[in-house]
Amino acid sequence: MKITELLSKNTILLNVEGNRKEETIDQLVEVLFHAGKISDRAEFKAAILKREEQSTTGIGDGIAIPHAKTKVVKEAAIVFGKSAAGVNYESLDGKPAHLFFMIAAPEGANNTHLEALARLSGLLMKAEVRYELLKATTPEEIIETINRYDKDEKQETVTVNKNNLIVAVTGCPTGIAHTYMAADSLKAKASEMGVDIKVETNGSGGAKNVLTKEEIENATAVIIAADINVEMERFQGKHVIQAAVAEGIRRPEQLIDKALKQDAPIFRGNGSQSEKASDQKGSRTGFYKHLMNGVSNMLPFVVGGGILIAICFMFGYNSFKPDDATYNPISEALMTIGGGNAFGLIVPVLAGFIALSIADRPGFAPGMVGGMMAASGGAGFLGGLVAGFLAGYVVLLLKKVFAGLPRSLEGIKSILLYPLFGIAITGFIMLYVVNKPVAWLNGTIADWLTGLGTGNAVLLGIVLGLMMSFDMGGPVNKAAYVFGTGLLASGVYEPMAAIMAAGMVPPLAIAIATTFFKNKFNDQDRDAGKACYVMGLSFITEGAIPFAAADPLRVIPSVMAGSAIAGALSMAFGIGLRAPHGGIFVVPLVENGALLYALAILVGSVVSALLIGFLKKPVK
Repeated sequence: MKITELLSKNTILLNVEGNRKEETIDQLVEVLFHAGKISDRAEFKAAILKREEQSTTGIGDGIAIPHAKTKVVKEAAIVFGKSAAGVNYESLDGKPAHLFFMIAAPEGANNTHLEALARLSGLLMKAEVRYELLKATTPEEIIETINRYDKDEKQETVTVNKNNLIVAVTGCPTGIAHTYMAADSLKAKASEMGVDIKVETNGSGGAKNVLTKEEIENATAVIIAADINVEMERFQGKHVIQAAVAEGIRRPEQLIDKALKQDAPIFRGNGSQSEKASDQKGSRTGFYKHLMNGVSNMLPFVVGGGILIAICFMFGYNSFKPDDATYNPISEALMTIGGGNAFGLIVPVLAGFIALSIADRPGFAPGMVGGMMAASGGAGFLGGLVAGFLAGYVVLLLKKVFAGLPRSLEGIKSILLYPLFGIAITGFIMLYVVNKPVAWLNGTIADWLTGLGTGNAVLLGIVLGLMMSFDMGGPVNKAAYVFGTGLLASGVYEPMAAIMAAGMVPPLAIAIATTFFKNKFNDQDRDAGKACYVMGLSFITEGAIPFAAADPLRVIPSVMAGSAIAGALSMAFGIGLRAPHGGIFVVPLVENGALLYALAILVGSVVSALLIGFLKKPVK
């Protein structure tokens, strides 16, 4: 597929107006919408902004490639935009962006689409292409330029017997643009330096140019320029330089130079790539990263299972029991699927993916088994946390113990030694050391929360509400969220309801404030505020972050106050919620009063909106 099959005359904007990043994104999204490529502007923009939060797509050299992969994209498409004056796009090189390629990929994007998008990323690394695009004055010239340089990507072949061979792996969270730009940047610089390089790309269409065992063995060093987990076991015994994918785009010469000098430690198989690479990005690592890996993979089971259980109860609280007068076979099926199976996997999946994050794939099986033992032994969510970290670090220890084995036995480590000893050691410790005391602690906490008086319940709701709005998606917010999801597995549902109510308040408050206090916001903020209605109702707390970042001293205390009220009211009303996500869509499924729950959310949102409206100064 040619790139210009995704880029057409009606998706070319030659005069981008304004000099602000969000203004530019709005204009490009509007072009996509009017071209019939997306079905929902607000949702697609939210996906674009979420990608920008991970790292700017302003890659430097005057280029920005905002991109998102979401269900609201009807068909894969590219929007081209050009700004003669330049836009402050927070680019990696600190310079204005002039050329914009907004990429819209559907969730089911096929490989031909993804390959075309990958070629576009590589195309823009060429100075002559950028120069001709800047000179172009008509859509026809833009399309002609791209067609002239667009060539099908071929599988790389590399001679593996040279002393200066380097191998590399690139990957970014969406796998659309940065993955391939980093690869092309490394290849171009290596060619300039007279260095042989083979680059494996881990994009949306899967791994391409996969490194062979022979290439890795003959390589001087390995460069990992990725913001995602990369299979690392194959690089044992090699000097490994680890960096963010943006470093592969902006600093290829420094990375290649370090590789040639072998200026990096030898990888011994005792940690994952993502943990070390994230150090260079300034993001959180260690305990927090491993915990979030477990929680994020656990959530689909909690959400799906919880909603199925809630639907089951709509037939009657005992309608799934064959001996009850209200028995309904559909209700029984819903409980079997949601409660008996989806919920039954919550703790094992949590533990398995925590261990996977710590020790890569060898940690997964011991983590899953440890999690199953925690679930069956009554240790529940807390036991699953212990099992995950225990299994992960047990396998790391085993890697060190078995590091001295002959290379001829390397193949049996992952298929025999790690699972055998990892499962056995984790299992014995869980059975004889962990399960009983953690089960007692888990039961004590559940009993205490179940027996909370109204005053203490309200206080807990206030604390959870304050935590949800303090950093809106940051570690404090996530701590409250993990607390609520953990209690779901123990049969305590009220805190989760308070947490979701509190998390919906910040974006809803922003939306209300921008609607009713128009003189306190500029045109762009008022437009962005409309999207906050959707994000707030969908329980996307992060929708309020741009407003909080622009005016933290007024916005953050205001939304914290409203969230605390919403959390307190939810707990006071005794609302229970079995699904940890869904926003307005799961409100009808709450226990003890959907209308009261909606009232709690509304009161908190209005209070915060009023505080924001009163505290902010009018825009001049």
